[in-house]
Amino acid sequence: MMRIRSLALAALVPLLVAAATARAQSYTLRSPDGRTTLVLALTDTRLTWAVSRDGAPVVTPSRLGFTFRGAPRFETGLQLADSARSSADETFTLPLGEVARVRDRHNELRVRVVETAAPHRELWVVARAFDDGIGFRYEIPDQPNLRDFEIMDELTEFSMAEDMKAWWIPANISTPDRQEMLWSSGPVSKLDLVQTPLTLVGTGGLHAVIHEANLVDYAGMALQGRSESRTLRATLARWKDGSAVKGRTPFVTPWRTLQLADRAEDLTPSVLGLKLNPPNRIADTRWIRPMKYNGIWWGMHVNTMTWGSGPLHGATTANTRRYLDFAAANGLGGTLVEGWNIGWDKDWMRYGDEFSFTTAYPDYDLPGVAAYARQKGVSLIVHNETGTFVDNYDRQLDSAFALYQRLGVTAIKTGYVGDTINPGGHAHQGQYMVRHHRRVIETAASRGLGVVMHEPIKDTGERRTWPNMLSREGARGQEYNAWGGEGGNPPEHETILFFTRLLSGPMDFTPGIFNLLITRSGTNVPRTPTEARPRTTLAKQLALYVVLHSPVQMAADLIENYEGQPGFQFIRDVAVDWDTTRVLHGRIGDDVIVARKTKGRDEWFVGAITDEAARTIEVTLDFLPKGRPYVAEVYADGKGASWRDNPLALSISRQPVNAATRLRIAMAPGGGQAIRLRPAR
Repeated sequence: MMRIRSLALAALVPLLVAAATARAQSYTLRSPDGRTTLVLALTDTRLTWAVSRDGAPVVTPSRLGFTFRGAPRFETGLQLADSARSSADETFTLPLGEVARVRDRHNELRVRVVETAAPHRELWVVARAFDDGIGFRYEIPDQPNLRDFEIMDELTEFSMAEDMKAWWIPANISTPDRQEMLWSSGPVSKLDLVQTPLTLVGTGGLHAVIHEANLVDYAGMALQGRSESRTLRATLARWKDGSAVKGRTPFVTPWRTLQLADRAEDLTPSVLGLKLNPPNRIADTRWIRPMKYNGIWWGMHVNTMTWGSGPLHGATTANTRRYLDFAAANGLGGTLVEGWNIGWDKDWMRYGDEFSFTTAYPDYDLPGVAAYARQKGVSLIVHNETGTFVDNYDRQLDSAFALYQRLGVTAIKTGYVGDTINPGGHAHQGQYMVRHHRRVIETAASRGLGVVMHEPIKDTGERRTWPNMLSREGARGQEYNAWGGEGGNPPEHETILFFTRLLSGPMDFTPGIFNLLITRSGTNVPRTPTEARPRTTLAKQLALYVVLHSPVQMAADLIENYEGQPGFQFIRDVAVDWDTTRVLHGRIGDDVIVARKTKGRDEWFVGAITDEAARTIEVTLDFLPKGRPYVAEVYADGKGASWRDNPLALSISRQPVNAATRLRIAMAPGGGQAIRLRPAR
């Protein structure tokens, strides 16, 4: 009897092992609220991932893996080995941002994936599930059969369960890509090569955003569509030699993120990427200050000043002192100066290697100007345009930043305008430039400098780790309203930015243009609606300070255009650093109404903008403390206002409000409202 039982058990063991192995070929991870589920699985020895929400599929099984130069693909012949689970629930603070505190509550799954045949390489897939989305990445441990490597392609795919409506701009991974394009919309199945963040909207109202987080030493990711397919494939920007990523184990990739929301209003504040970045590495952040600033900048775009030397040179000592005086008199924290350093007189996109970042033009006294700024209590923001001659900038980083620190400069603005990354010819969003940008941020932090980047690497949440990374461009900003094609940015542009580009992080859009009709160069004739000029009303320019978040906001117009303008009071008053953000109403491409509470003060600001259509929307002020009276200072479109025919009409009024008030917000075509809510005295 015992022998028969032993034989039976012996026969049963392989079956039990096989059953356990079959069960181990998929792992499930759920968000803390139980609504979102991620599944990692093997399908015909291929590694896949899938996501569902409330039981409905969002991403159907999609492949994972890599191709390497000179080595087999890591894609098939795989098995799932070890796994581990953990959970976290903690809160961290932001020195500056759209919210003061971020709750990081997630469940984590780690799965080891190994090859069943030689060369027996392995990696870990690490996934985290949050209530507002998921993130996953690859971790490649040190191993004998995988040391130095070059990734040619990342095989990650996003196979969408539904042909969702996408809001997109095109990408180009083989040439510089500054992301300065107008947004389009259409079904996923019609996409070609597009940027992230990519915002998707389903027929049932689900909103999804595909992006990445913690891009440190890797290539930026675009998404490649397939004709008549709902599958998007991760596509990486390239080195000049055609490879995407050069690395050595141990190695980790950026997180691939999928933010999920039931409606557009729930997309902001978007902090998923911040939760997937390492904690702050700057011990004392008191020197990192949010601010509003003016600058010698808009004049170059409207041809009243030049970057290079000559009779219209903008960056003179005398002109800079004028701008510093204006900043000090109006409570602005900084003054930006472009064109102060030698290197602008030639075609600087061809001869950018002649830029000096320490030597000023003869008519600009850099030490004297810096001393005058300190005397006025205004931060001098030093501009560093590279013309994409990155090696030239790298050689001067230490000496230039040390000089700025000695002079008391607290912030720099960088620029990378050019047709290629010289002299290497690498892609603008590639690993070469990612490494360079991180080097700039970290070097600046060591010298007490905040950074505002133009033509940047996309924002992937690194401001949590390096909060001196203040803001960046990375989209089509205000300057296109001075010289861009198609007459400037269309009225819907900012209502799209809020739900797309701004989901990745702050944007230095440079609002505050008051001379909205921009006279033609050398004349007093205003530009026509078909020419390049801001396609907004004055009230909308004010509202952009609240809608388009940045801890550094520019009063971008020439300072003489603010003289005698009562609307400028809103720019004096508006905050740029926030405790809380609430979206009161929003439809992508149509309108946005957002309320933000000033950090550390009992004061709120509301910004409302619309596209080319006039709209009236009622919102409740139930975010105010109950039982307390407030005053609403309202900057609204005036009678007959329109971006096309009458953009300057502005109405300023005050009214008592409280938490029970329903506020009627009327906006003209291309218009908006800017509102300050302060306690009643």
